[in-house]
Amino acid sequence: MPRAMIFFRILRYIEYLLFARHRKGQGIHSPYVFDLVTRVFRNKTDHQFVLTIESLRKKNISDNKTIEVLDLGAGSSRLKTNSRKVSEIARYSAVPEKYGLLLSNLAAEYGNKPIIEFGTSLGISTMYLAAGSHGSIVYTMEGCPQTASVAAENFSIAGFDNIKLMRGSFDDLLSGIRRQNINPGLVFIDGNHHKEPVCRYFREICEISNYEAVIVIDDIHYSREMEAAWDEIKAEGSVTLTIDIFRMGLVLTRRGMGKCNYIVRY
Repeated sequence: MPRAMIFFRILRYIEYLLFARHRKGQGIHSPYVFDLVTRVFRNKTDHQFVLTIESLRKKNISDNKTIEVLDLGAGSSRLKTNSRKVSEIARYSAVPEKYGLLLSNLAAEYGNKPIIEFGTSLGISTMYLAAGSHGSIVYTMEGCPQTASVAAENFSIAGFDNIKLMRGSFDDLLSGIRRQNINPGLVFIDGNHHKEPVCRYFREICEISNYEAVIVIDDIHYSREMEAAWDEIKAEGSVTLTIDIFRMGLVLTRRGMGKCNYIVRY
């Protein structure tokens, strides 16, 4: 990783620690956000599913098989070649357990409608989403065929039957989702770290969800470009509430809420 990027992220994390509200809700005046932070953020996920998902993560970390990765987004800041070991992808690209648990809790709260994920990778985040809302289908999109194949194997081993893996570019697949009139309750945007497509995906999701979905954007402080995307999304007229937990940003566009941006320790 370039030294300038390391310095950038360290500086941003220090700023985050200085300005974040307490993880137990202290200093949060919005009843909705207080409830979200103190209850949803802290919910307990089914322990057996956590064990299953994390055992598959360990299996992938031990997998030295090399695959050809087709990067349609910004790629990895750590892995510079398209020939990558599954172990490297699992170690550096998969969502950590801490944030997987949050995705599962959010799926349990907002996943009564379908869930959409941009960027399956090896499927760790996908399985956490699926575990949180067994009654909903998780539509997950992956642009790399070989990475998607590893994810599909993980889904099969874990026994998830509520995941629909879609292979191809996000733009093509999102058009198909639009044609199917899928109205999501929760959306996780990952897999692309360029400002223009991230902002475009956000606006398209708002259109098909009638502004009711909770949208989670990964790696909002990954780079200056991702921060610019995050700032543009926060400034959207339709956005009523955002929560910055450093790695991820949560966005709501629901009517009847005062516009507010929170930074919360997680």
